[in-house]
Amino acid sequence: MSDAAGPDDRKPPYSTMYGAYAPAEIARGIGDVGVAKAEGPMLPTLALAFLAGAYISLGAMFYLLTMTGADLGSGPARMLGGVAFSLGLILVLVGGAELFTGNVLIVLGWAHGRVSTLGLLKNWGLVYVGNFVGAVGMAVLAYWSGFHEIGGGGVAATAIAVASAKEALPPDVAFVRGILCNVLVCMAVWLCFGARDVASKVLAIVFPISAFVAMGFEHSIANMFFLPYAMLLALDPALAAKGVTIAGLVRNLVPVTLGNIVGGGVFVALSYYVIYLRGRRR
Repeated sequence: MSDAAGPDDRKPPYSTMYGAYAPAEIARGIGDVGVAKAEGPMLPTLALAFLAGAYISLGAMFYLLTMTGADLGSGPARMLGGVAFSLGLILVLVGGAELFTGNVLIVLGWAHGRVSTLGLLKNWGLVYVGNFVGAVGMAVLAYWSGFHEIGGGGVAATAIAVASAKEALPPDVAFVRGILCNVLVCMAVWLCFGARDVASKVLAIVFPISAFVAMGFEHSIANMFFLPYAMLLALDPALAAKGVTIAGLVRNLVPVTLGNIVGGGVFVALSYYVIYLRGRRR
């Protein structure tokens, strides 16, 4: 009698046993998606990037509203604001859009030799520009709508305070906060890839995103809304507010963007590449 296991004796795959994809399966899936993103046509990529910039801005607006007049204490208020901000990534990942900070995970496919350097940089460039246009466009719409007047101008005061704090960050601090931010953002994307239904995806997103917001880390695409929005508010003489400058915007975005690339590309994508894909057949 043979000792070889028959078809009925084989263990089912992890994803069948526990209802979620295993980390190795997630790594392969993110690699496949990265290839598709890098090879995607320009116009749809730009359109989806525009949407992602707008979606993250909606989350930022929800955050400003939640933080206005919050008297729960610093920790609980920031946690609640982070939950509100999670709306942006939920819209991106469940609704479908191209977000630069999430697309940093394409580094995994690049390291595996499935994505060219040109394809990687092309996607990042298109998505970054599209995100910027979407975020600034939403800042214009938010200002035009009078959103800042909610709470007797309280939202405007909150927005100006948030933007001023971001502009004042030293470049090295902004860089490190960008690293820590995108570790959590890319882990939210990673966990979302492990989920099989919408409710699980939402739950996977909320905790990492609310954590990075509560801890004060820096997200380049969110800052593309916060800083231009404060610049627009400074144009209103009734607010008598000092606005963020173009130089201040650039001074924040450059180190935060670089930090986001390191956080998601090195700490998440390359780490999981080495663990699950290095040396394996493409």
